[in-house]
Amino acid sequence: MLDAIRWDTDLIRRYDLAGPRYTSYPTAVQFNSQIGTLDLFHALRDSRKALRPLSLYVHVPFCANICYYCACNKVITKDRGRALPYLQRLEQEIALIACHLDPAQKVEQLHFGGGTPTFLSHDELRQLMAHLRKHFNLLDDDSGDYGIEIDPREADWSTMGLLRELGFNRVSIGLQDLDPAVQRAVNRLQSLEETRAVIDAARTLQFRSINIDLIYGLPKQTPENFARTVEEVIRLQPDRLSVFNYAHLPERFMPQRRINSDELPTPAQKLEMLQRTIEQLTAAGYRYIGMDHFALPDDELAIAQEESTLQRNFQGYTTHGHCDLIGLGVSAISQIGDLYCQNSSDLNQYQNALASTQLATSRGLLCNADDRLRRAVIQQLICNFSLEFAAIERAFNIDFQGYFGELWPQLQAMAEDGLIELDSDRINVLPAGRLLVRSVCMVFDAYLEQHGRQRFSRVI
Repeated sequence: MLDAIRWDTDLIRRYDLAGPRYTSYPTAVQFNSQIGTLDLFHALRDSRKALRPLSLYVHVPFCANICYYCACNKVITKDRGRALPYLQRLEQEIALIACHLDPAQKVEQLHFGGGTPTFLSHDELRQLMAHLRKHFNLLDDDSGDYGIEIDPREADWSTMGLLRELGFNRVSIGLQDLDPAVQRAVNRLQSLEETRAVIDAARTLQFRSINIDLIYGLPKQTPENFARTVEEVIRLQPDRLSVFNYAHLPERFMPQRRINSDELPTPAQKLEMLQRTIEQLTAAGYRYIGMDHFALPDDELAIAQEESTLQRNFQGYTTHGHCDLIGLGVSAISQIGDLYCQNSSDLNQYQNALASTQLATSRGLLCNADDRLRRAVIQQLICNFSLEFAAIERAFNIDFQGYFGELWPQLQAMAEDGLIELDSDRINVLPAGRLLVRSVCMVFDAYLEQHGRQRFSRVI
């Protein structure tokens, strides 16, 4: 079992810098408009020839209500009819993509995100899943990881029953905070009872896994009231927890301009919230997976980390990183072999492209040899907290210390500070460095200083 993380306030203050979350390397900041539909077709052809398994991500952008903290690509509307033209274009995209793949390629993982996927009516969800099953090889034996994001205010027992019937076996529940004053400050009023009802339904219907999302750093939060939220969440016993640091960037995300910055907790209070949360979750038996994520010891993520098979992609930590990821819908990102590509983030542009029977690919990146090498290094560090040089040297035919010689002084400084253990043959991220693993990964990021760090959230 991995050692527990160790809280070191001094190290955190020195290394709590802004940087990427490394759901990909290179990150989406490096995407450019030179990548288009033809590149996507070539990547799909290679995937088909290799018969690689698939992971599908479907983006449903609609929400009935605005949450002021939200930085997702979304459309706020009370008009449920707005989903219909979007679904028509989404079904076109599904058909256009699927015809370049082989029916033998199994969909091991499926995830509906948003927005609020359950903004769709039951009939619309049925039709969308039927269309996916028609064009892709979805598993019928409940062995796949088929998940969906749930807003408990937009779901009831009948909704949960429908989702289970359609093949979903994992749910991720947005909660954020249970304190009524905090909820009012971010315009997300959601009772513990609503959340518990959805979880009870998921358990009764034998969903395989339940994840709960929390956010610390929201207006009117204090270490004391957030600790009470965490205590209530522990009683709900989710299999996984995501505890995100709220990044207040009102210049980039318009809804955040409705938040009163004077009501935000101080950096010291945020650190105390995180420290208390880690202590509470650890005492309750949760393992720190990394990057805001916790899981019970028998969860697949925790087991994969123990076995050094954990991976990370645009869907976060995953046991399906070997799959080609196909993103469907507005703003969705695909990762197919060495190609990253993203659909237009503008709803009208996305729909207009498909109305002309064209895919909505707007930007992306094709990894070069250096990208592939650094991606492998960052993946190992951020997923497994360790890196064996020999494995990288064999895979990429390099001398590790020779290739990364200019980085050695930075790594040695981190070793002296107690973040990592640096030997001639490996790097181990020490318990005091695990909360700061993004900072270790940043050392290997060739693009970071080129684009600056202002686009990224802080490590903690």
